[in-house]
Amino acid sequence: MEKGRHWSLGVKLTLVGVPFLLLALLAVVLTLWVSWQLDGGAAAVNEAGRLRMQAYRMTTSVSTGDTAALAAQEAEFERSLALLRTGDPERPLFVPWDDAVAARFADVEASWNDYRRRWLRAPSLPPLVSLPADTARFASQVDAFVAAIEAHMSRWTAVLHLCQFGMLVLAVAAWAALAAAGYRFVLEPVGRLKDAAARLQQGDLGARVARRSSDEFGTLATAFNGMAEHLQSMYIGLEARVSEKTAQLEEKRERLEALYEVTTLVARATTLDELAQGFVQRIRRIAKADAAMLRWSGETNRRYLMLASEGLPEAMAEREECIFAGDCHCGSDEAEPRLRVIPIYGAAGGKSIDCARAGYATLVSVPVRLHARTMGEIDLFFHTQVARSAPERSLLEALASHLAGAMESLRLTALEKEAAVSQERTLLARELHDSIAQSLAFLKIQVQLMRDALAGGDAAQIDEVLAEIDTGVRESYGDVRELLLHFRTRASDEDIGPALQTTLRKFEHHSGLPGRLQMQGHGLPLAPELQIQVLHIVQEALSNVRKHARASQVWVDVQQQPQWRFEVRDDGLGFASEDGAPDETHVGLRIMRERAERIGARLDVISTPRRGTSVVLTLAPPARARRDETAAAAQAA
Repeated sequence: MEKGRHWSLGVKLTLVGVPFLLLALLAVVLTLWVSWQLDGGAAAVNEAGRLRMQAYRMTTSVSTGDTAALAAQEAEFERSLALLRTGDPERPLFVPWDDAVAARFADVEASWNDYRRRWLRAPSLPPLVSLPADTARFASQVDAFVAAIEAHMSRWTAVLHLCQFGMLVLAVAAWAALAAAGYRFVLEPVGRLKDAAARLQQGDLGARVARRSSDEFGTLATAFNGMAEHLQSMYIGLEARVSEKTAQLEEKRERLEALYEVTTLVARATTLDELAQGFVQRIRRIAKADAAMLRWSGETNRRYLMLASEGLPEAMAEREECIFAGDCHCGSDEAEPRLRVIPIYGAAGGKSIDCARAGYATLVSVPVRLHARTMGEIDLFFHTQVARSAPERSLLEALASHLAGAMESLRLTALEKEAAVSQERTLLARELHDSIAQSLAFLKIQVQLMRDALAGGDAAQIDEVLAEIDTGVRESYGDVRELLLHFRTRASDEDIGPALQTTLRKFEHHSGLPGRLQMQGHGLPLAPELQIQVLHIVQEALSNVRKHARASQVWVDVQQQPQWRFEVRDDGLGFASEDGAPDETHVGLRIMRERAERIGARLDVISTPRRGTSVVLTLAPPARARRDETAAAAQAA
């Protein structure tokens, strides 16, 4: 039972130190007591020495007959004897009584009684000649008493020295015991722990600390051993875990690389064939498939058309060019398509005859979906039985999603191009209809009039019609040049000023009239589409000046704030505003108004006969212009 008791480190050190502490306390108490005895004995020696002095004083008083002083000296001597007999703890003063000291004190008392009886209280004093002898004898008794006290004190002094030496020995022994206990209970366990920790640090995972005690170091050794065992068990499986993590990191790296490859392909592909063929090649390599195929579905998801394939036998590729949903495991007819891993051998319904003939054992079908609509599927063929993990499924579905987005982007781009071509053709047709067609219709009428004049032989009519035809041809030629100028006009994303300057220079070159452009204020740049319409209106206004105004100079004034305002004015013939345009066969003003309405602007024509004409285009404020553009785009869609 005693061996199984738990002794803590504090208890062990206490058990080692307490005996020495008790011995030290005992030695200190003994030393103090002996010192106290020596102090009391020294005071007693001093008091006993006073007895001898008092004896000589009384002898002097007896010899002189001074009775008054003799009485006081006798009382003082009695008090000294009483003090020696009883002691005084407060001084301290006490006689270290033993047999020798007691006997000597008794002799002193007896000599005192004899001295007092003969010399102090006798009715008649003996001859004074014997007084010195009696005094010397009495003093010798006091000296003997003092010598006895001093002999006793010398023994106490020896005891004091012995105690001091014992305390020195005790201190050395206590130091040795505590040092041994410290080494045994502290330094040695710490050294074992340090050695084991050093071995563990150097890679020796089998390092252990023997538990030799049940104190805190024993608990610490148990904890260290448990930690070492845990580290050893962790290290044993560390290589496997590192390999597992490395495989996971490699898998993630491959996924990122695959996504990057497909993203790069999507960004660079400009045609559907390039996208489909490049995607099939990459997904076959990424999935480590023996063959791959990309099928595209119709609106009803009933028929699947093969867009691209890689690794398929030629005969199988020809037979699989177009299939109907349900005829094969390819081309899912499920309501909610999902990634499927289909074993070809033993597949139900005999739907995989072509795949089995080609030697494929597994088919992985990945639907291509966008906005909850199935757009097609990716088919991966394997010669062995395979299973797709969750990360692999996620990767294939992500690649399919990228493909769906890319193909939708190509479709939208094609639609945008088609819409742009259609819009350009519509614009061209409108321009031809509003300009060249009108001129040709006028020429057709003049040709008919020419036939009538030729048939009637009217020379004057023939000359007049020829002049009209010549004028019409010239105007048609000018209209063609204006159209070419319109269609070559390009808008700037920054400012309309340079485009206006270029337009005015061309006008000066064609017409020979000087022109001046003036810009006022600073405003936000116009949108490119808006710039195109503004430039066409300005060009049409300049064309009307060239055709009809007979002006000598043209001004183009632009005001940018608080809203855009464009004014084309000349110093030509002008016309009366209430009478309308001077020539209704020319539709320039109507074309300008239609363009202004298209962009939500206001067109004002101000003219005074023989004082020129001003065509003012005022754009809507920016917020309203944006609303008009949005409405026009929605209407066009």
